[in-house]
Amino acid sequence: MTREERIAKIRGGRWIRYPLADRIAAKLEELLLLPKTHRMPNLLIVGETNNGKTAMLSRFVRQHQPQEGNGDVASGIPVIAMEAPPVPDERRFYAEILRQVFAPFRASKPAGQLQYEVLRLLATVEVKLLIIDEIQHVLAGPLLKQRQFLNVIKHLGNELQIPIVAAGTQDAFNAVQTDPQLANRFEPILLRRWAMGEDYLRLLASFEVALPLEQRSGLVEPALALKILSLSEGTIGEISALLCRAALEAIERGTEQITGASLERCGYVAPSERRRAAISAY
Repeated sequence: MTREERIAKIRGGRWIRYPLADRIAAKLEELLLLPKTHRMPNLLIVGETNNGKTAMLSRFVRQHQPQEGNGDVASGIPVIAMEAPPVPDERRFYAEILRQVFAPFRASKPAGQLQYEVLRLLATVEVKLLIIDEIQHVLAGPLLKQRQFLNVIKHLGNELQIPIVAAGTQDAFNAVQTDPQLANRFEPILLRRWAMGEDYLRLLASFEVALPLEQRSGLVEPALALKILSLSEGTIGEISALLCRAALEAIERGTEQITGASLERCGYVAPSERRRAAISAY
């Protein structure tokens, strides 16, 4: 590739496989293929911000696109993915689902009518899996609203007999635990911060293969691996951002490899430093 092509490739993003991501992907595929029963299993993916939850779910959705039917209507939408409304509001929740299936609706309709439209349409397009990201938003309202919203999710899964995948921060786990029935149905999977070990070194090796530099960087060498872990503070999104900045810096300077010096020079600011700067600004 030319220099410009390599820069574009680095800026374009990439999917890096690792064991836990593969296990979650396999679990999602398993849920998608389950036959309907009166009590469908659900999945709760819990992890810190920028630790791969949304990227993982987005990739799964891209792999299961709507199937084209006759005319303008899709014959099947196997997966619907949405973000929980910023507050636990039933009408906004139904409206977002209808937007995801491109269905015309009036937002002013009562919640009961919107619910009817959601149940009818999702059954018509044969939805097999519903993904709700940022589920911790349920905690942004009073306790009564939280319980009502969780009941809406539970009712939707029961009526359609489909698995529901929820994702969010640690607060998402706390939100689901407030309803004993939901807590029993949602199997939690925790995306922890990365720590020095075999899986982390494999991750760095995958990044080294994916980044188009002309010289070997040796990202798995202990000193460099520890420096990357320390600067990024252990989330995969930050590791990726740091390595991409350093790779671009290496191309610009002509060194063509990531070193400890390039990690320092590339202009990356760690999450904790960004938070401190934001706080001090006020």
